[in-house]
Amino acid sequence: MSEAMLQASGSGLGTAAAKGVSWIDAELVGCTLGDKRLRDRLRSLLHQFEGAMGAPLPLACQDWANTKAAYRFFSNERFGEDAILAGHFQATASRFAATTGLVLVVQDTTEFSFRWARPETIGAIGRASTGRDRNGNPRTYTQCGLLMHSSFVVTTEGLPLGLAAAQFWTRKEFKGTNALKRHVNPTRVPIEEKESIRWLSSLEQSAALLGDPERCVYLGDRENDIYEFFCAAQKAGTHFLVRTCVDRLAGDGRRTVARVMARVPVAGQHRIKVTAEDGSVSEAILRLRYKQVHILPPIGKQKRYPALDLTVIHAREATQPRGRDRINWKLVTDLAVTSPEDAVEKLRWYAQRWKIELFHKILKSGCRVEAARLRTAERLTKLIAVFCILGWRIFWTAMINRTAPDVPPGSALTEAEITVIDRAVRDRPTIPAGKTLAHYLVKIACLGGYLARARDPPPGNTVMWRGWSRLTDMVLGADLMQPKCG
Repeated sequence: MSEAMLQASGSGLGTAAAKGVSWIDAELVGCTLGDKRLRDRLRSLLHQFEGAMGAPLPLACQDWANTKAAYRFFSNERFGEDAILAGHFQATASRFAATTGLVLVVQDTTEFSFRWARPETIGAIGRASTGRDRNGNPRTYTQCGLLMHSSFVVTTEGLPLGLAAAQFWTRKEFKGTNALKRHVNPTRVPIEEKESIRWLSSLEQSAALLGDPERCVYLGDRENDIYEFFCAAQKAGTHFLVRTCVDRLAGDGRRTVARVMARVPVAGQHRIKVTAEDGSVSEAILRLRYKQVHILPPIGKQKRYPALDLTVIHAREATQPRGRDRINWKLVTDLAVTSPEDAVEKLRWYAQRWKIELFHKILKSGCRVEAARLRTAERLTKLIAVFCILGWRIFWTAMINRTAPDVPPGSALTEAEITVIDRAVRDRPTIPAGKTLAHYLVKIACLGGYLARARDPPPGNTVMWRGWSRLTDMVLGADLMQPKCG
């Protein structure tokens, strides 16, 4: 990752930090709130939440005036979450434009559950079990909450560039999937009438934002195994890599993809490290098969959608290991795979899909979204949108330490922050004279409890958000101690 990428205009990085401009100001350059007072309030909220990750709104705001202003901001009906995220979307596009080569766009859906809420105020996301009654019958309750589907842009090295799209929704009434299947065949329902349309609309929104679809590879799990999505990606001129679970018809329609792939010889092997649930680490040897297959659309939709020539990749362990499930990955992509090295590359790209899971973990465990007590779905979506900007920043600082450790500290830190870090965490005698950004990020992690021992892995998101919270307080204290004139 080059330093030029870090200095993209409007990205919150690079020269903005070197000039003493907060990353928050740079991230809000493209904000579309319109009213200057609303932009100033959003800037204040990001600064307050940065210094109090996971704290309740009154604790983050510190006094009644700021708390009341925050409640008024989230209750304002003149704008929605899209206006809050508009500046961040533009900053993501700037960071994308500053990179070269292919970039991964990871899509996924997550749920935010609010146990204190009622379905009539927030909405429903499903039903959950609470055990059994005296007669042994299962007891269930309606889960209240919101759903968010997002497109998260990540480089092939794993550096998060930000969100390119985000959709929020809730359900007035939840009906289980199995109950629906008793009345209708879901494969014959038009995609426009399903919640699955979010995969296509997110693709369209992110492709329009980034502006260079040929450089994008959209990643999705088995929920993204949607034939209409494949056709939409082809129409948009972009690429995809999806884990498949549907055994579709192939060739002339007499065989399925699984039967075709069963006859494909093993082309190579790939060794990976696997961590089991008990924490033990073992080595897995995956046998690789890949082949371009002529795939047919679902029977009920063959008049609407064309057949596609896609590459199917199977990576499977030869034997059943002890203590964990056998790895059996089935991927489908429109990209060409002509060698085992190409297949391994696609497997490594798909492994980057886990980045969006970590991003969701930051929102839930770090920002503690589900502990928020705002009373309506509209207010909660605006709060989550604010946390999305802050969550990306925390994630970026954790990953830049691994992907671009040699860039100068001024690429992301102001001079005031560097001065406070040097005074708060002493350098070791073996530290070289030319300090890098990675050196200072490790120091920030130490403020959050990272031990920085020789064999410790790189700092993760938890210690980073703790360290940033402490650093914010320290910078504020140092500023208050400065003599004021006039």
